[in-house]
Amino acid sequence: MSDYRVLPGPEHFLPPAAASMGIRLPNPGEAHINGVIASEEKAYEEAAKQFLMAKVPTIFPGPLVLWAWNEKAAKKAAAIRQLYNTLKECVQPGQSPMLIPMPDYRPKYPKIDPEVEINPNHPNLTIWHNKIDCCMFVGVHCHQANLSLKIIRGGTSCYTIAMCAQAGHEDAMLSFRDASVEKIMKLADWVRKLKGTVQPRLTSAKSGASN
Repeated sequence: MSDYRVLPGPEHFLPPAAASMGIRLPNPGEAHINGVIASEEKAYEEAAKQFLMAKVPTIFPGPLVLWAWNEKAAKKAAAIRQLYNTLKECVQPGQSPMLIPMPDYRPKYPKIDPEVEINPNHPNLTIWHNKIDCCMFVGVHCHQANLSLKIIRGGTSCYTIAMCAQAGHEDAMLSFRDASVEKIMKLADWVRKLKGTVQPRLTSAKSGASN
């Protein structure tokens, strides 16, 4: 088993792919926390704690749930909205939950508006601009999620969670696999269950930027 752990950064200008450091994906019914295989139940609890500790807990829904490709995607989108509403109900004064879409992977030039959306080619800009210290990717294609998660780990101290519809993401600090409406709602239930039991952080994400 690898000694490498997937932790909040800033880790390096070019952090290694976690898979190349020996981190493996969870089997069905499992998740991983910091690169260590854990039960899904433990991961729900840890993800809910991270959301409730964060100053700016943020959900980044991607195209797989934003564009209502089919009935399943539309139901997931509704569940994500409910998770976000639950977060807003359960945080304490001073915390600012956000829901920022990732609707389009095309590079935005000459610049993006980080207040409006996150782009996988430069997600660190959105993290820095909004001082996000915990975020969850859901409905993002795996190759784009892996790119974004590495960039975030490389340049920020933001804690990353992946709710993946496939096999999970090694480059997230916490990853679920086989995402479904039921799993998103179960995470919302855990957030509600832990409401008032978690002390929020007073500081937001550190930046790897020079300014």
